[in-house]
Amino acid sequence: MSEGTATVELDVRLEKHRVELTGYCYRMLGSSFEAEDAVQDTMIRAWRSYEKFEGRSSLRSWLYRIATNVCLDMLTAGNKRARPMDLTESTPLAQAALAPRPDNTWLEPVPDARVLPTTDDPAEAAVAKESVRLAFVAALQKLPSKQRAVLILREVLAWRASEVAELLDTSVASVNSALQRARATLAESDGQIAAADVSDPLDEDQQKLLERYVAAFEGYDMTALTALLHEDAVMTMPPFDLWLTGTSDITGFMTTLGAPCAGSHLVPVEVNGLPGFAQYKPDPEKGGFSAWAVQALEISEGRIAGFHCFLDTARWFPLFDLPLHIEGKPDEAQ
Repeated sequence: MSEGTATVELDVRLEKHRVELTGYCYRMLGSSFEAEDAVQDTMIRAWRSYEKFEGRSSLRSWLYRIATNVCLDMLTAGNKRARPMDLTESTPLAQAALAPRPDNTWLEPVPDARVLPTTDDPAEAAVAKESVRLAFVAALQKLPSKQRAVLILREVLAWRASEVAELLDTSVASVNSALQRARATLAESDGQIAAADVSDPLDEDQQKLLERYVAAFEGYDMTALTALLHEDAVMTMPPFDLWLTGTSDITGFMTTLGAPCAGSHLVPVEVNGLPGFAQYKPDPEKGGFSAWAVQALEISEGRIAGFHCFLDTARWFPLFDLPLHIEGKPDEAQ
């Protein structure tokens, strides 16, 4: 085999694992961009040391070992990404103020296609989706980094304890102890993790709920929107640390500080294993519509329990392969 052919073959073998590795690194780091950087670093390290890879484990296991080390190195700074409700108390509408925090504060959204490998196993697909949902990834961020790795490898990826012990250069007893402590920590966050019970694929009632949400939001009909929200629904807007609870505060915000969003158009996206939308707001200066937010919706018991609006559109819309400006309605512009 020629050197060029071998190079192409190795490229193909490595690339087969990119999506699942990105999902793993995203769960570890809570950042879509850092996850992609970590995977790229993993691929470069694998390239450089491939001649030393003796095949004592599978290529996949070897890549996960490298990716884990990369993520642990990135986490030594101690930064734990969070959602607004992890950092502050809910703010009453009368005290609402938009105070941004730095990008590295926030848990970031991620398109499903970048972190969820295709699979023919519905149960496997459901577990994978649940494990990238915002509430679950936020709970992971509360774990020490090695506990985080153990829990993801054991509970999400279904690795055996012996495989995890080999990857982390530790004992099976140490892995089992770390898993037990990680489970205990997650159990304390169970109410938050259970916020979304979206089926995969969406059932008929959930599809209809989303259709009603689009009609209410695009029509800026607060009465219709209120009927779709749980009474204790939550709205967040990173990079602002403000978050709101309850239908009256949410709709009150939307008709005051959020009033310029009236007349928006929504384009469906798949984000963090949840239904979501890219929101385009009317642009009075350029005309047409400009990118405003990526929305991720949590559905529970037939209503919307939370909607999370990520406002750094210059970063998010290209990640979802969406334009930053459209001239007409989204269905006309595409």
